[in-house]
Amino acid sequence: MQRIKDFVCNIIDILWLTKIAAIFCSHLSLQKLGIDKADPDSLTEDEVRRFVRLDIDPKAVTWQRVIDTNDRFLRKVTIGQSPSEKGITRETQFDISVASEVMAVLALATSMEDMQNRLAAMVVATSRSGEMITAEDLGVSGALTVLMKDAIKPNLMQTLEGTPVFVHAGPFANIAHGNSSVLADQIALKLVGEQGFVVTEAGFGADIGMEKFFDIKCRASGLRPSAVVLVATIRAIKMHGGGPAVVSGQPLAQAYSEENLDLVERGCCNLVKQVENARLFGVPVVVALNTFSTDTDNELALVAHMAREAGAADAVKCTHWADGGQGAVALAQAVCRACEAPSSFRFLYELKLPLEEKIRKIARDVYGAADIELSPLAQDKINMYCQQGLGDLPICMAKTHLSLSHCADLKGAPHDFLLPVRDVRASAGAGFLTPLIGSTMPGLPTRPCFYDINLNAGTGEIHGLF
Repeated sequence: MQRIKDFVCNIIDILWLTKIAAIFCSHLSLQKLGIDKADPDSLTEDEVRRFVRLDIDPKAVTWQRVIDTNDRFLRKVTIGQSPSEKGITRETQFDISVASEVMAVLALATSMEDMQNRLAAMVVATSRSGEMITAEDLGVSGALTVLMKDAIKPNLMQTLEGTPVFVHAGPFANIAHGNSSVLADQIALKLVGEQGFVVTEAGFGADIGMEKFFDIKCRASGLRPSAVVLVATIRAIKMHGGGPAVVSGQPLAQAYSEENLDLVERGCCNLVKQVENARLFGVPVVVALNTFSTDTDNELALVAHMAREAGAADAVKCTHWADGGQGAVALAQAVCRACEAPSSFRFLYELKLPLEEKIRKIARDVYGAADIELSPLAQDKINMYCQQGLGDLPICMAKTHLSLSHCADLKGAPHDFLLPVRDVRASAGAGFLTPLIGSTMPGLPTRPCFYDINLNAGTGEIHGLF
C-alpha cells in the first residue's frame, strides 16, 4: 500500500507535462475534456494544449504520502528541498497507511473493472482553473490496477475450529470507512447459500464503524444486513461510567475486577446510545456481552436488562474467547432469531441532502451533538466540492473512536456539544467525502510504551510487551 501511495506522489511532484503519445489511449481523459477524437493528428491547437498540460496548482495537491507508523511530526512536512528539485518545494503531510484512498478503493470495489474505474477517479490535485486532476489524468490508473490486481482477491483462512474466514482489506473506522471488503462479503454469501449466515465486522465503536457500514458500504455493495451484533464488555461500560483511566502497560484499577453495579449502571448510557444508533437503521440488534472471569452475574444481568430496555432484541453472555464456538452458541441462537424478525432497513440520510446537512445529521443523530461548527477552510472545501459535482457523495467522518464526541476523554453519552469540522477531504474514487474531526496520522503518547520494552540478552526473553 505504501509503495502505491509513494508511486503516485512521486508522479505528482515530478510530472507536470503529460506526453500525448504515452496516454492518448486514455479515453476517460479525452471524454473529460470534451474531445471526441481518436487520431492525435486531428486535434486542434487548443485541444492539444488542454490535453497535454494538466496545469496542476502546486498548492492544491491533495494526495498524501503514507507510512505504517505513528509519527505526529509527519502531520505537516515540506518536500522538494533537495538541490535536484530546483527549488520546487511545497507543504504536504503523511497519513497512516490504512487512511489511504487506495485501501478504501480495495475494500469497496465490487469487481476488477470497478476497482480500475475507482482508481482512475481518485482526485490527486486541482488545476489552476479549479478542475479536478485525477489519477487517470496523470496516466497512472492502468499501472495502479496492475499493482492491485492480486490484492483484490480475498484471503481465505480458517479459525482454530476450522470455520472459513475471509481476511481482506483494513481501513480503520476512525480515519477511513472501517470495514472489510465488499468482495469478501459477496463471495462468502455465495458460498453459504440462501440458508447460510455471514458475519462481517465493522471496526471500532458503532458510532463510526457501524454507521459507515450502513451509509457507505451498503450503498456501494447493494447488500442489506439482517441483524446487528453490538459487542460490549463490563470493563468498557465501567470506564464510560467514570471508572479510572486504562493505561497501556499499567495494571488495571481494582474497580474493573470487583463488582460495582453503580459504575456499570452509569456506564450503560453509552451502550444504550449505541443500541439506539443501531436501531436508526431499522434492523434488529443483539448485544454480545464479551464476558471475563472478573465479571459478576449481577453486573451481566444489569447490562442485559438495560440493553433490552433500550430496544435490543436480546443481550447474551459470550465466552468464545475462552471456550471457542461452544461459548457463542447462545449468541448464534439469538442472532438466528433476530434475523427472522421483521426489519425495515433504511439509510441515515439521503445523498441529495446538502453536504453540510449530511454532516449535521450524523453529528446530531449518531453522536448526540447539538450542531456542527465548520472552520472557514471546511466551508470553502464544501463549496468547492459542490461546484465540482461531488455534493451527492456519502460522508465518512474522521473522528476518535474513544468517545461519541470529538474529545477522546469525554466518556459516557455526551450530548449538546458542538462538533468542530476543521477540514473536508474528497475521496472521489472510493466514493465519499471525509470531514476531519480528528487526525489521519496518529501520534505516540507523551510516554510511549517503548520505554518499558527491553531484551534480556542472556536468555532472549522480552520484557514489557504486555
